[in-house]
Amino acid sequence: MNYYMAPLEGITGYLFRNAFETCFRGIDKYFTPFISPNQKKICRTRERNDVLPEHNQGMKVVPQILTNQSELFIKTVKYLENLGYYEVNLNLGCPVGTVVSKKKGSGFLGEKDKLKEFLSEIYDSCDSKISIKTRIGLKEADEFEELLEIFNEFPVYELIIHPRTREDYYKNKPNLVAFEKGYDHSRAEVCYNGDIFTREDYQSLISRFPELNSMMFGRGILRYPGFIDFIKYDTVMKKEKLLEFHNMIYENYKQHLYGDKTVLFKMKELWSYMIHSFQYDSGIEKRIKKAQKLLEYDDIIRELFSGYGLIL
Repeated sequence: MNYYMAPLEGITGYLFRNAFETCFRGIDKYFTPFISPNQKKICRTRERNDVLPEHNQGMKVVPQILTNQSELFIKTVKYLENLGYYEVNLNLGCPVGTVVSKKKGSGFLGEKDKLKEFLSEIYDSCDSKISIKTRIGLKEADEFEELLEIFNEFPVYELIIHPRTREDYYKNKPNLVAFEKGYDHSRAEVCYNGDIFTREDYQSLISRFPELNSMMFGRGILRYPGFIDFIKYDTVMKKEKLLEFHNMIYENYKQHLYGDKTVLFKMKELWSYMIHSFQYDSGIEKRIKKAQKLLEYDDIIRELFSGYGLIL
């Protein structure tokens, strides 16, 4: 089984990835938060920093691209090839309203003729391997059959399927009936993504799809960073390891970001997931959310790690 880390905008950038790679094991590929090129600039400074080779040493990193313009996609691939990347990922899954309204991400799934033309142009023009991360439709799961037919017309390197529609956002359960269509009929290798939070979730999926070779983990890893170690090596995460991971990210943010407010915003975003590693009460979670100064935050985190146990 191949284990991938999903791209989560604002969280799984290179500072996070380096800390994770240092503290935990098991990730075969890290997918970057998307690069969104425009006519003026291929990469913003933040996006460029995220893919610089010197910021990603010792990791297999796949840059993700978000656009509905083939010219910009091709230019971005050439840019990334100059940095040494020969595998990229097309984002057809982002459900955020500002993205979808521009017919990008999962919004592009509703423009099937344009999508087909786009795919024809990028696969004809790029030497790099191009994988696709997709949802199963814009509004209805029934859309996936036609989308799969389109994908099968092209040399898709890998098809990563999050079996929800855009309308589902992250509600409802993943549609495993729709995923099964991809699993059975995709010409490309298929990777599963979506709601793998427990070992039972993982084992249930393996039982249903025994020939599945790849899984992508997002919120499950953020909730419990030792998750891959647990399912792959049966190793229970120790509190000391989680603290080391936290401290590495925290120190990196303090070095690279300006001001208490900015650092705390990033840490609170991470804690909205990672608090689920603990047997916690709502009081300490609220205090993390309300912290205004780093010194205040430091006291709360010391209390959390000293006074609360992990879930496993």
